[in-house]
Amino acid sequence: MRISVEDPLTLAIAPPKDESPEEKETREQAEIEARRISEAIDEQIRQERTALKKKKKPVKVLLLGQSESGKSATLKNFQLQHSRREWAEERASWRAVIYLNLVRNIVRVLDILSREMSLAESEKRPGSTTVEYLSDSDDETTTHRNVYHFSDKHRFMQRRLGPLRSIQMDLENKLGPESQEVRSTASTSATPFDSPNSQFLPKRPSRDFGINSTNGWKSALEKLRPSMMASARSQRRSDSDHSEITDVLAGCKETMLDLWQDPVVQQVLSHRKTNIEDSPGFFLNDIDRIVSYDYEPSDDDIVRARLRTVGVQEHKVVMDDGNGKEWLLYDVGGTRSLRVAWASYFDDVDAIIFLCPISCFDEQLREDRRINRLEDSYLLWKSVCSSRILAKTEIILFLNKCDLLHNKIKRGLCIKDHIPSYGSRKNDTVTVMRYFQQHFKEISKQYSPEQRPFFIHFTSVIVSSPTV
Repeated sequence: MRISVEDPLTLAIAPPKDESPEEKETREQAEIEARRISEAIDEQIRQERTALKKKKKPVKVLLLGQSESGKSATLKNFQLQHSRREWAEERASWRAVIYLNLVRNIVRVLDILSREMSLAESEKRPGSTTVEYLSDSDDETTTHRNVYHFSDKHRFMQRRLGPLRSIQMDLENKLGPESQEVRSTASTSATPFDSPNSQFLPKRPSRDFGINSTNGWKSALEKLRPSMMASARSQRRSDSDHSEITDVLAGCKETMLDLWQDPVVQQVLSHRKTNIEDSPGFFLNDIDRIVSYDYEPSDDDIVRARLRTVGVQEHKVVMDDGNGKEWLLYDVGGTRSLRVAWASYFDDVDAIIFLCPISCFDEQLREDRRINRLEDSYLLWKSVCSSRILAKTEIILFLNKCDLLHNKIKRGLCIKDHIPSYGSRKNDTVTVMRYFQQHFKEISKQYSPEQRPFFIHFTSVIVSSPTV
């Protein structure tokens, strides 16, 4: 028995057996329209593929350097100069960060004042105390006899400003880990990213390690704002939170000004060599302007604001100048415990901006007070230069915080007291800058697998001016 099997597709597209002339015309018109739509879709796909091929790859830039070297400030300057629309959108969110920075400044002064007043009380000699303290370097104990004329005014300031500690905790809880400074580390290596085990790291760190998003610091700022879908009630609650914080600050404003301008407090800070003005996020000279109900952060305020980078953060910046050029900038956590993630970004980057704060020749790492910050930067620079993965990568070196270096030299600090190799060179800002520049050049020349040009810039990136 013979069975004939017809093609199912032929059967599906065959016209009906009893089709009338009118039905045939309608069917043919529908087929023409379907064919037109199909061809239009095919053309759109073809154009999109062509445009995708023509589109330039984003420029990938990795910012490296120890914690508080100025990486985030450099990134903010880049956004300020090239992506003003995005910068304007997040301006108001920085107010809480600046408030936190200011409150921390005050609490730090209060802590120092409380310690000295307690020592004076323990001596039971009002107005005089024998002070024993650790110098800024925390490497030796020095005994001095300093005479401080404490009064009821200082005890009043302590009580009056007490609520600021609760404000600090509240803001830190809302901002999350980015608001917390690292005081210790389990890592003993300056460059854990070049350890033998670093080759087994994942291509990108997990979110458990840190934040890895296109928003970067916005991941912290967004915690202070309701989402786009939040109700009006949530918005009112958020505004109320800001108002309550401003209420407390406004109530303490005059006392904060009195504390910072008090001659005895300034004497204590001077004797302890506590130069708060050199610290990231310093706003004590701006109390009168910032503590105001209509305060809006300026460009300089935002660039100066301190918010710690956790993990590795990706920032996408699309140029405002009309060409639509896209940049991907990676801001990395600079503390020793976070550097292990750096290597996984080395093989896919177009350029590196390496930041070294040359003002830190007399400072120690916040997370390890045994380590000189300049020596730590030297070790990092040596490792980056010697990396074979980065042998052909363009490197831009920012010798940063030249303004703070100049201030320290004006205050009388001698470079040779902290860097014996500096020798008998002139102790002026220009000579010191050239000395550091030459030292970094020599490290690059000695340790680079292939000799390459690199670019050096002297910068003060907390100033909102072009740096990139």
